Formats: sequence, structure tokens, C-alpha cells
Amino acid sequence: MIHKIRPKNFTPVFEIVSCFFEFDNKILLLRRHKNKSQGGRWGVPAGKINAGENKIAALIREIQEETGNTVSQKDLIYFKSIYVKHAYDFVYHMYHYKLPREVPIKISDYEHKEYKWVDPKKALNLKLVDDLDECIKMYYFNKS
Repeated sequence: MIHKIRPKNFTPVFEIVSCFFEFDNKILLLRRHKNKSQGGRWGVPAGKINAGENKIAALIREIQEETGNTVSQKDLIYFKSIYVKHAYDFVYHMYHYKLPREVPIKISDYEHKEYKWVDPKKALNLKLVDDLDECIKMYYFNKS
């Protein structure tokens, strides 16, 4: 379950950075390998922040690892952070990056098996990683 305000008794185990990587009004979705957590589901470029790493450095690293693209810090737009309570607690930081032109995508064979560019509304019909549908709605349909 996601929360916009930090809930009581919230003790995050880790923090995750994510990015709505967008081109031509479509977002990049990556399909996770079956053997990974939430295998077979679609997600955006995202990952855990490593010890000693700040959010921006982690996001730039994750985008590079998962798409093969290097992005500029100045072009990453922070959206919001939410608080997630599942089997464990974690903080999920959302960013947006609008590509100025089409770029090749080289997915990480270790983590993902395919990718596609999808209109955000159509993305809601896919089998997404937990709570990504709510994040897409927050960003694209009611930025509150």
C-alpha cells in the first residue's frame, strides 16, 4: 500500500529511485525476467539507492544500467516521494526525464527481457509491478 504522507511506525528498509523515461508522449516500460522479484511484470527504470549514494547518482546509475543511456542531472525532474508498506517498508522517489530525441535502448539482460514505449493510459492495462499504476496516475493524470 502506498502513502503520500509518511505513516506512523514507518521504518524503511531501503529507498528506491524511479524514472518516467519519456519520448513522444510515451513512457519506457521494462519487463522483468521471470526469476526476478515481480517477474514477468512491467516497470519503469528504477532501483535501490546504494549505501553512500545520493538519489540523483543512484538514478543516473540505474538509467545507465537499465537502458544503456547516460542522462544529465539537470534534465532529471523530481516529482515526489511516496511511502510504501508491503512485507517491508521503503521510500519510493519518482522522477521524470523527457528525451529530446529517440535514443536506442539497451536493456540489462540480467534484469529485463524486453522493453516497449507505451502511452501512460495504455500502460495501466498492462501487468505492472506493484503500485506502479497508482504512480502513473499520480504523475500523468492528477499531479497532486
